[in-house]
Amino acid sequence: MIALSRRRLLALAGIGGLTGAVAPAPATAAPARGGAVAATYRELLHLHTRWVEEQWDPAINAYRAADFRFAVVLGNAVLLGMKDYDSRLAGVAAATLRTRTVATIKRYAAANRFAGGTEWGRRLSADSTIELYFVLAARLLWTDLDPATQGNVQRIAEGLAAYAYQLNAGDDPASDDWGPHGTDGEWRGDTKLAEMGVLAQSLAPGIAWTADAGSAAAWRARLRFWATNASALPEADRANPAVVDGERIDRLSSAHNLHDTFIVEKNKSADPQHQAELWRTAGRAAIHFLVAGRRVPEALTRQPNGEQLWRTLRLLASDAGEPVQPMAADRYHLYGRDVLPLAFLAQVLGDRDAARAEADLAERLLPYVRFAPAYRLTKFGGEEKHEPEARAELAVAYLFHKLRATPVPPVTREQFFRRAAGTRDFGGDVGLIAHQSPAAFAAAVTKPGFVAFLWQPNHDNWLVDTRVPAFLPADVTPASHWTKAYQSNRDGVDATATVLAVNGGYAGFTTLPTGTVVYASTGLPGEGGLALFTLAMPGVPGLGGARTFTFAGGRAELPDEMIGDITFAPRKARFVRMLGREPATSDGYALWSFAVLDVAGADLAQGAMPTASSSDPWSPSRHATDGNPRTRWAVAPEERGRADSWIAVDLGSAVQVAGVRIAWDAAYGKRFAIQTSTDGTTWTDAAEVPQTRTAARWVGIDGRAGIVAHGGDGRITVTAAEVRAPAPLIEGYAGGRTDLARAAARALPVARGLSVSDADGHLSVFNLSAAPARDVTVRLSTRRTLYRGEQVLTKRGMEWTVSLEAGTARVEPPRFTLAGAPPPGTRFLVRDSHHVTVTAPAKRRAVVTLRRGSWSQTVRVPAGKSRGVAVPGAPVTPTADLARGRTTFPTSPLPAGMTSPERAVDGDPATSWRPGAAGRMVVDLGTVTAVAKVRLTWTRGRRRPHRLEASVDGRVYGPLGARARYVAVVVEGWRPGDAELVHLTIT
Repeated sequence: MIALSRRRLLALAGIGGLTGAVAPAPATAAPARGGAVAATYRELLHLHTRWVEEQWDPAINAYRAADFRFAVVLGNAVLLGMKDYDSRLAGVAAATLRTRTVATIKRYAAANRFAGGTEWGRRLSADSTIELYFVLAARLLWTDLDPATQGNVQRIAEGLAAYAYQLNAGDDPASDDWGPHGTDGEWRGDTKLAEMGVLAQSLAPGIAWTADAGSAAAWRARLRFWATNASALPEADRANPAVVDGERIDRLSSAHNLHDTFIVEKNKSADPQHQAELWRTAGRAAIHFLVAGRRVPEALTRQPNGEQLWRTLRLLASDAGEPVQPMAADRYHLYGRDVLPLAFLAQVLGDRDAARAEADLAERLLPYVRFAPAYRLTKFGGEEKHEPEARAELAVAYLFHKLRATPVPPVTREQFFRRAAGTRDFGGDVGLIAHQSPAAFAAAVTKPGFVAFLWQPNHDNWLVDTRVPAFLPADVTPASHWTKAYQSNRDGVDATATVLAVNGGYAGFTTLPTGTVVYASTGLPGEGGLALFTLAMPGVPGLGGARTFTFAGGRAELPDEMIGDITFAPRKARFVRMLGREPATSDGYALWSFAVLDVAGADLAQGAMPTASSSDPWSPSRHATDGNPRTRWAVAPEERGRADSWIAVDLGSAVQVAGVRIAWDAAYGKRFAIQTSTDGTTWTDAAEVPQTRTAARWVGIDGRAGIVAHGGDGRITVTAAEVRAPAPLIEGYAGGRTDLARAAARALPVARGLSVSDADGHLSVFNLSAAPARDVTVRLSTRRTLYRGEQVLTKRGMEWTVSLEAGTARVEPPRFTLAGAPPPGTRFLVRDSHHVTVTAPAKRRAVVTLRRGSWSQTVRVPAGKSRGVAVPGAPVTPTADLARGRTTFPTSPLPAGMTSPERAVDGDPATSWRPGAAGRMVVDLGTVTAVAKVRLTWTRGRRRPHRLEASVDGRVYGPLGARARYVAVVVEGWRPGDAELVHLTIT
């Protein structure tokens, strides 16, 4: 048994960290901000202790059991154990906190079922995570515990490991038959990644703290097996010979728990929070090994596909370190729940991108915790159990920093989003197509029940509310959909296009590399809306309680009436109510308090007994006036879809009232009325919320984004919480650099039967009809830009020819620019990014300078003649290469000596795949397709014998034939210095 004293922990924290247990920081690191992040965590733990002390129950001499509130002992133990406790900041004396923490550990250690108690424990689905927190807290305060309590804690650690081990991924009868069955594999609808992580983490305290070497070895082997299978992909991924904890992955992995686009689902929808469980459960487990001074199992630090799953989260990242929830309205802005995965990735695995996200999240946490209800780490719809869990995980994150000599320095925010940029169509089963650019996040969700277009300009987590569809009407059910993700190395541009057939018409959405989005439709009721956040949260950029809108002829600052006083002319009333008109989210209405104000601003409603149209049993109407800012009223779950829900206060007699003050929860009223009555029967409107303004054709939002509407009546209506621009074509611009007035005044491209935008020089072309469009002429106002395809110069612009299938769209980037004065009638045929043919008119010669990036060439073409021009270099886009930019295997971790096989299909001649001793790579073409030719391009050096193999299912490989989905390159006997593969080209 290893007992960790506070001196031991301080020694570990102060003498260079745990060499070899935690990844070292880069030798040429930028100035570290990790110290500031750790300081923020320390302050947060102290402030949160004020909430902790509200959980003290003197009747049981311990913190409360409900919702595992006693798990707060880990945060207490960390503060006390690290000897940097500040009683003024925490609001409780150190001696008091220590006494209460030790008493709580003593009580609940004896009450745990593994220690012979009857109150909690032996339930993997609920209790096991709390047991990890609890055991760690006890170890940090080990010398303060009596021998009986120490023995109980040890029995919990070893009992949990033994119990999880003997279940062997089967059902847990104590958890209502909860069981991961993760080695069987499940990826559609509900991944088993999180459940397998819970199993693996349950073994950690037993391994880290037991003196029984035999049990520890068996448990460690099982942890390796479970952790390896948690994030396993389908068959094509299982040939990875990389060694983890002395065992090859291909001898361990048998599951299929991820979509092959590296995303997971929970409750039948894509869920980044559950995807982050890979590192959350690893972090909970790893901290036991680190504190015990033992080696962290590689199965926790080298998870299969971990790098690819992290790429997906970066693709969905915001500026707050929290991922966008593209299909979920819950767990939104639960900042305290997002800390641990980032801290583990950054401070244990040494990932500088994660360090950036962690630093961004830390910047938001202090103002978030101080925001009402104060001193809470999870707000806006989280479950009550999330609060003590968040404290425990914040404490673990703090320990990760303290156990490292030099915190991992983050990349800059610009570097982060530049590295995260890209697009991905996650597939029809997932129903998500996403685009992260350096300027914005955007996505389209086509999953039934979650259909939406999403846009987050500047990655701003608190500007546009992505729980509400952008521009698209809410609650639409498409009859069909079409999507395409463009990739820069395949198509020459990162962009996406989506078209939905809905409500007898069509709606389309394109996303551009500039961060701009374009919405086009045939005209749908309720379209054109963009929901905004307007909270006043001091310290968070953009949350000043108002939004400033600019438009032709003026500007308007509209206050957040959702949190401020709503005043009206004084009037006599006995009854005052909030009557909903439209809820902001699908959760209906919920509020923390409802105050009725007299002419002096005093609350007349406190202590009154409200009534409501409905109430959640756990959030009754009386909570709105009980004076407790941490209790709330919410509509009944079955009434969440009702728009006209209400809550009313009886003041007892008719008195003079002059306003109300409402503290909304995340389920707030987008539109509502304040009404008064003298008899409770006849109601009179006192105020309508929100205030509105109108603008013509364009509006700027806080200098952070802009909306331009084309067509329709051109009128845009704004409130503090919404922009509504009902128009058949809407452009959304990220940032404040676009001249919105000029963008609104420009002449759009014109084409019969098509909708076209040339925002930012990119063509977004929509065929919003049931018939294909063949060789349609698009009239462009530009005379300086060439696009792929055929175009003819006119006196006033260019005529470009395009064809589109029914219900589809196309994004076309500019390929070349022109200088000079070629005559009208000059024709340009742009085949791709590197080849263009110029044809002069029949009676006039053409002289034109073509430019692409730093390259330029002047072309002189005699009358009636043609001349082809080729730009030197690579890669050429779009490409006919079936392998370019596709998923490759092995993913991560890579076998020793091997570089990523992606380097052979990225189109970059400066990168190459090094086979290493394993000598095998696979490219996934995405679907079974015809294969005519495979070409291999090597670097200099000796070429080892190699062969091509193919498979249609990723499981059985044979000689390359006419059709395949997976193509493998096998290199025999590769040694350092031998040739490496630059390009694997398949046509």
